[in-house]
Amino acid sequence: MHLSSVWRLAWRSLWRDARAGELRLLAVAVALAVAALTSVAFFANRLEGGLQRDARQLLGGDVVIASDNAPPPLFAQQAQQRGMRTVQTLSFPTMGRSTDAQGGAARLVALKVVDAGYPLRGALQTALAADQPGAITQDIPAPGEAWVDAPLLTALELNVGDTLLLGDARLRIARVITLEPDRGAGFLGFAPRVMIAAADIAATGLVQPASRINWRLAVAGDDEKTIAAYAQWAGVEAEKTIYHGLRVESMDSGRPEMKQTLERAEKFLNLVALLAALLSAVAVALAARSFAARHLDAAAMLRVLGLPQRRIAGAYALEFTAVGLAASAVGVLLGWAVHHVFVWLLAGLVEAGLPAPDGWPVVFGLGMGLTLLLAFGLPPVLQLAQVPPLRVMRRELGALKPASLGVLGLGVMGFAALLMAVSRDAKLGSIAVGGFAAATLLFAGLAWLAVRSLRALVNEATAPRWLVLATRQISARPGYAVVQVSSLAVGLLALVLLVLLRTDLIASWRAATPPDAPNRFVINIQPDQAQDFQAALSRAGVAHYDWYPMIRGRLVAVNGRAISPADYVEERAQRMVDREFNLSNALQSPMHNPITAGRWTPGEQDGASVEEGIAKTLGLHLGDTLVFDMGGIQHAARITSLRKVDWGSMRANFFVMFPVAQLDDVATTYLAAYRAPAAPGFDNALVRDFPNITNVDMSATLAQVQRVLEQVVRAVEFLFAFTLAAGLVVLFAAVTATREERARDYALMRAMGASGRLLRQVQRAELVGVGLLAGLLASGMALAVGWALARWVFDFAWTAPLWVPLAGAVAGGCLALLAGWWGLREVLQRPVMATLREAAE
Repeated sequence: MHLSSVWRLAWRSLWRDARAGELRLLAVAVALAVAALTSVAFFANRLEGGLQRDARQLLGGDVVIASDNAPPPLFAQQAQQRGMRTVQTLSFPTMGRSTDAQGGAARLVALKVVDAGYPLRGALQTALAADQPGAITQDIPAPGEAWVDAPLLTALELNVGDTLLLGDARLRIARVITLEPDRGAGFLGFAPRVMIAAADIAATGLVQPASRINWRLAVAGDDEKTIAAYAQWAGVEAEKTIYHGLRVESMDSGRPEMKQTLERAEKFLNLVALLAALLSAVAVALAARSFAARHLDAAAMLRVLGLPQRRIAGAYALEFTAVGLAASAVGVLLGWAVHHVFVWLLAGLVEAGLPAPDGWPVVFGLGMGLTLLLAFGLPPVLQLAQVPPLRVMRRELGALKPASLGVLGLGVMGFAALLMAVSRDAKLGSIAVGGFAAATLLFAGLAWLAVRSLRALVNEATAPRWLVLATRQISARPGYAVVQVSSLAVGLLALVLLVLLRTDLIASWRAATPPDAPNRFVINIQPDQAQDFQAALSRAGVAHYDWYPMIRGRLVAVNGRAISPADYVEERAQRMVDREFNLSNALQSPMHNPITAGRWTPGEQDGASVEEGIAKTLGLHLGDTLVFDMGGIQHAARITSLRKVDWGSMRANFFVMFPVAQLDDVATTYLAAYRAPAAPGFDNALVRDFPNITNVDMSATLAQVQRVLEQVVRAVEFLFAFTLAAGLVVLFAAVTATREERARDYALMRAMGASGRLLRQVQRAELVGVGLLAGLLASGMALAVGWALARWVFDFAWTAPLWVPLAGAVAGGCLALLAGWWGLREVLQRPVMATLREAAE
């Protein structure tokens, strides 16, 4: 084969087809897929680079020992012996308030207690007023001082220099925190920060025996080998059974809450990008087949002129490779531009100063575009090299055949593997790719059955003439009809699925809180305050509220066998065993926790009721004996019942409850959950009377959570435009795939006396019928795939209405009609003689 002649033939074909618009649909489909995938790839790549760059600053050190209790001195001693620096901090939520003279307002704050030397990594920035820029400081709050976030000053109507009350302590606000390097991110990290010196924590009286405090020992060194050696030693030491609730965090392990918010956003974006790529694959396959069908005669003429099959195949392969590279390059550029929109839409969650991406997204985009075009577009085009020369005389010869299973299967598997890698989530990739593969096969099978039964359902003796002709048109070419219905259904499946996820999943999350749900959760109520606190609620008119003891306890044994995180494979189970639970007790079972197994017996001394979710996670069953360590006191109980807990109900819920009125000899605080009265000043008065309590205003927190979700939703909706465009390309490609066949059929009917009005009715009936069937199939499958995504990936309650299939069918009919009007309107306007002469040549 002469390489130069192949290049010349490929270039001439590319130039001619590009000028004629033959490659437009292929290029658009590839560019859309690459743009959707690379926009997410650029975003994720820069985000990962930023996290790696700032990992040690976010941690607050090279290695951090985090614990529910004060870390054992051994960890600090080992670090100091290795020449490393250490700083210990503790943080917990509490209430900050202004003095009565300044209004007595109260606000939930995130209190952080620091020692000299903080922070070991990164730089703390402060200002002397809320409206001034921050400056790096090496200091920490002096005794008697508090440094605060600017929003707290606004909420409490205070200024720098005013007094802030924390528990029993009065502290002067000295500075405003503008940047805290090791502050964690996440959906619930909204409380304004208050930072004080370790010397002041005792005066506040906030640390009680049952208080939940996050202790962090940050360690930093100057030598990477020393840091790695210490991290390895600390990791081994922390796994010993004498330590509970202790974990080692390093730049490799990281803190899960740092990425929790963005991981959910990235899952949504990955899903939308996957659907866009899947739709583009269908569009490429349809457009390539139409391209090949229109070039059959040209390929036959090349064979007549003596060109060998290898030269023809090489020319078309080069042409498609060039188209794939050009369209992929356009898609990469578009993806680069789009990812900047993601950064802007997620402002506040994503740092604007992210590092530049590396070259991987570019390579990935070009590779994905070529794979997409070569896997789904090239197989039908390569058949042009096999067209017999005799086709120039006998048009029935050389028709396109289905692609070989080997070639098609290899391409599909390669593309699916790339999509699975892109998803970065095995469940998300499996459900999206596997669900669409299964849906395509199901759509084809059901469409074939529908076409086979169509002629029997329409009575040609009584039905309108346009309906009879439309039925004959569809049933005359069952293969084309099946391809059209399946392709339309796949396109509609993606669109319906995203609409349901956008409206139902996120809306169901927002609607999970009932109108009368508690909007205040008060914790850290001491036993000697219980009666006075309940009396205060009664005086304010709060008649209905949840009131439960709270006991901190760690599960240490099951059925007489000591347990540790190493006994479990699942990560969630390991975390549950390694942490302290909030336990409670009550004579009666909570009304909002239905019993699903066993029986709740009031007063049963050795009984325990376990939430069914944690029972499944830890492999617990009715009759198992559990041993809890409650502040050094061992308490054994037998599982007598399982409860179903709705964690989104905004009620007081516990993993484990004991059916008794009181547990003796254990440190106990109380929790109250209620709907706050509308009376102004109620919260402030409550905190003033009980300064040690933590009053969590869930209404403000949920409003902030929803604002964060709105940012994520806006980013998803922006990327949704790509999937919508890809879906419309699929619709257009599916409807116009049989354009030439329709033109010949309509020309014959017009030559036999059919009016233009009748043919328009036939065309509309055919398009609407195909669209209705495709929409019905797509909507039904969308319900199944959406349920799987809701259940296994996004963890939302699935509440899609049952009328979705009907609405999907109507939408499918309308979209198919519009796509047909746009793509097929010129078919009815072609001259009859020209069409018949072209068909006969």
